[in-house]
Amino acid sequence: MKALIQRVKRASVEVEGEIVGSIDHGLLALVGVEKHDDAAAVEKLLHKLLHYRVFSDTEGKMNHNLQQVSGGLLLVPQFTLAADTRKGLRPSFSSAAPPAQGEALFNLLVAQAGTAWPRVATGEFGADMQVALINDGPVTFLLGS
Repeated sequence: MKALIQRVKRASVEVEGEIVGSIDHGLLALVGVEKHDDAAAVEKLLHKLLHYRVFSDTEGKMNHNLQQVSGGLLLVPQFTLAADTRKGLRPSFSSAAPPAQGEALFNLLVAQAGTAWPRVATGEFGADMQVALINDGPVTFLLGS
């Protein structure tokens, strides 16, 4: 699994004109699922999402994680993160998980995140989503499981 995380002041996801998920200060995570991913990959990625130190301490150093700053976590499924872009000028999605597997693993991530942390919001798997955010920093990292 891959997650492109962005430290945000706020973020939201809209589907068909309605906000389906939003957070204030926290992390927006665009999540891509690959063919080889499984439940262990979900657990590893969730651990990183909750514990990756991207928030500033009193000295301005990135020493605090999402939980330490009581931030929100907005999980947005994005299969295009699984694209292979090494060759040519068009992405290949041969490494992306099939839709059923991708949805199942994304839903598992959402369920486990909701159990581990009370401030979780999500996008909608398979939907045409509009994502709005104010990147704080900007601070953006690509995480792998």
